This record gives sequence, C-alpha cells and structure tokens, in this order.
Amino acid sequence: MAKRFVSTPQLSKDTLIAVLAGPEAFLRSLYTAKIREELTKAHGEIDTFQFDGQTAPAADVLDECRSFGLMASHKLVIVDNADQFVKEANRPLVERYAEHPTENSTLVLRSDKWNKGKLDAMIEKVGVIIECQPLSDASALAWATKRCEKERRATLDRAAGQLLIERLGTDLGRIDSELEKLATAAGAGETITTALVTEFVGASREEEVWAIQGSLLSGDPSRTLAHLRDALDVSRQPTVLVSFAFLDLARKLHGASAALAGGAVPGSLMKPLKLWGPTLDAVTNAARRVPHPAAARLLADCVKADVRQKTGLGEASRTLEVVALRFAETIKPIR
Repeated sequence: MAKRFVSTPQLSKDTLIAVLAGPEAFLRSLYTAKIREELTKAHGEIDTFQFDGQTAPAADVLDECRSFGLMASHKLVIVDNADQFVKEANRPLVERYAEHPTENSTLVLRSDKWNKGKLDAMIEKVGVIIECQPLSDASALAWATKRCEKERRATLDRAAGQLLIERLGTDLGRIDSELEKLATAAGAGETITTALVTEFVGASREEEVWAIQGSLLSGDPSRTLAHLRDALDVSRQPTVLVSFAFLDLARKLHGASAALAGGAVPGSLMKPLKLWGPTLDAVTNAARRVPHPAAARLLADCVKADVRQKTGLGEASRTLEVVALRFAETIKPIR
C-alpha cells in the first residue's frame, strides 16, 4: 500500500536503534542520512561501519556496537538485509542487545521486509521503526516539489510534477535523479516546466507497460521474465495494468490466428484488432506460428489469471510469471 512520506521522523542523537524497513530504498538512504546528520551534530566526527545481514555473524556486528571507537566518540553501525540478520538463532542475541544498547553506538537495521515480533517493542523503547513504503502519486508529487526547491534550487511547476510522476511512477530515486537533470536544464532558480519534462524524461508508465507485449511476442522466456520483473519491481507498474496488457495481446493473437487460418490478409486485421505500424507485423508473424486452438488456450489462461489476481487468489506477481511462460511456450521462435 502506498504511504505518505514522513518528512520529520523521530530521529535524533538519542536514537540507539533504528529500523528502516520497506521496498523504497531511497527513503531508507534518506533516513540513514538524517541519522548520520543528527549524530554528527551531537558528537562531531563519527565512525561508520556497514554489514550485510545475510552473511555477517551477529556476534561481530553486536561486538562492533559495544566496543569503543579509536578515533571517534560515536559509531553508526548499519546492517542491510536486516530481516535475515534478526531471524532464527540471531534473534535472541539482537533482543538481548535491544534491552541494553550501548550509548556510544547507533544500530541501523535496513531491509526490504521486516517481520514484526516482540523485538519491535524493545526497539521502540530506545529508537524507532520507520516504514519505507512506496508513496502514493499525490505524496510523491509533494515530496518532489519540496525536494526540488530545497536540494535542486529550482521550482517544480505543478503540472510538470504531475507529468513527471505519470512518466516515472513513484520511485523516489528515479524522481530525484530526473529532478537533478531537469533543474540543470532549467537553470539556477528557474522553473521546471511540462515542456522540459516532455523533452528530457522518457516514456510514460502506460507506454512502458505496453512495451512488455514486445517481449511476450519474442517467445524468449528469459527476456519476457526479465521485462516482467523490471515492470513490477523497478517501474512498479500495477499488476492489474500488466495483466490487462497480457490479456489484450492474447486477444489479438487469438483473433489474428483465427483470421489468418481462414485466409485473411494481415492488412485486413488492422481496424478490427487495433493493430497499427510495427505491432501489426509482430502480432501477425507470431499468429502464423500459433495454431488457433493454442491461441484459444492462451487467451483462456490470461482470462483466468486476470480473474485470480483481481479476486485475490494467489500472489499476483507469481500468477503473471506463470502466464508469461505460457506466452513463451506458445510463441516459440522458428529455429
């Protein structure tokens, strides 16, 4: 679920343990920077240590927290993949540390996911747990507007901001990167306009998700799955929209396969199937390789998958992966 951005979380020099959990990596980095800023104000120079929670022994991490620094009076100890760090045998060790954390260290646990438990209550007594979830479009727009003014020294026109979110989605890392580029193009102290966004920022989210049809038509399972994961994990396309793109292509393949088998010429399919330009050739070439019964089964699979994910049956992303492989199996390139 999209969240509102918490611009002033309860982070201070007295935060001894912070959990930054959620898939929005840029938020995790921003909150980490905020912690580092507060600690530097309070202690001057600080030592920073970073561990991978998947591989680092818990004893090593916690010993680092407990030991005194040689050069600085305070340590910032960061553990990524923290959900792996606190699981199973490690969890009691972390719980014992959370009960009596050292005052000369701040432990930051960062992770895409976080499994709630009694450790949460212990952490909240000495620190904070912050959800770093994707923002809603409105919250991402508000964040981008403030970010542009404060960090990029430019003004983001509201219409330009809305177009930016439409084209990029709500990934804050991508938004910030584009804001830097747009602010440079606009000039110091100037306004970022819709014309600049149109010129410098790529295709819209809808255009991107429809592009996945090209990968489906390739019949290459690796390419198809890679494009699907990029659409869901990087561009964060809604699964409903991706499912509709699958269903739309299956419908076109089914219609083209039946028509071509009946002797129709490709040009006659443009209007009824809404196939234009290169799409016409791509679909008709694939349809020639797909017998009508196979195209009908593929369409039925897409309809069932669409119903499943709209009714909450199973995991939507896994359902789409299965259907993507059905496309690859059905549309096999000619060797």
